[in-house]
Amino acid sequence: MADYNETEFLICVASRLMQDRTIAFVGTGIPMLAASLAKKMHAPELVVAFEFGGLGASLDKLPLGVGDSRTFHKALIASGICDAMETAQRGFIEYGFLGGAQIDMYGNLNTTVIGKYWPPKVRLPGSGGANDVASHCWKTIAIMRQHDTKRFVKKLDFLTTPGYLTGPGTREEAGLPPNTGPYRVVSNLGVMGYDDKSKRMMLLATNPGITKEQVVQNSEFEMLVADKIAVNPEPSAQELKILREHVDPDKLYI
Repeated sequence: MADYNETEFLICVASRLMQDRTIAFVGTGIPMLAASLAKKMHAPELVVAFEFGGLGASLDKLPLGVGDSRTFHKALIASGICDAMETAQRGFIEYGFLGGAQIDMYGNLNTTVIGKYWPPKVRLPGSGGANDVASHCWKTIAIMRQHDTKRFVKKLDFLTTPGYLTGPGTREEAGLPPNTGPYRVVSNLGVMGYDDKSKRMMLLATNPGITKEQVVQNSEFEMLVADKIAVNPEPSAQELKILREHVDPDKLYI
């Protein structure tokens, strides 16, 4: 077994979801590292979009945040947040990578508050641009570092970012663009997708050493299970070398 940690594994799994010659909206943390790894591994023409207006940066150096000057380095466009969001609204961005404190069976995310809105048990950072990204990108990919019943919940404490809302057709009823919505969820237990008809979350692949029963037991809602469950490959030696030596050599995230 290769020597890697959980964060490195999540980065590699997320990276493999990014296709060449597409545009991906990414945020700080795992999505940013995954995009950089993808550009260096299998998707050299991946165009990375950042919330504050950098579009198509080289990612030669890892940005420290979505407003870092490195998000504009050798970019196709150096603009602002309004232009970045409008690009998504006009349907030009295929993938949006998001994180959250809670996610439900329809891919709705909570990044606002745990417990009551007031007084809160825990106050979270809020939406940022996540609502815009999930509302307008064609496919949304959620990164959930911890897969347990406190995070994969039946009901969100607060709905910050729309997934499939309450089921089939409800995104469209709310005025969101048709044929958009959640696509994948990457967690420390596996990769989930969504059933085409019910729009409910479905287990597609487990991580090495994880059983489908563990994924089901660690989800508060009833997790659907695909007929055939794959196993996500471990990070290759090349992926780990590039990640450690070229993507994040200072180990800011990994």
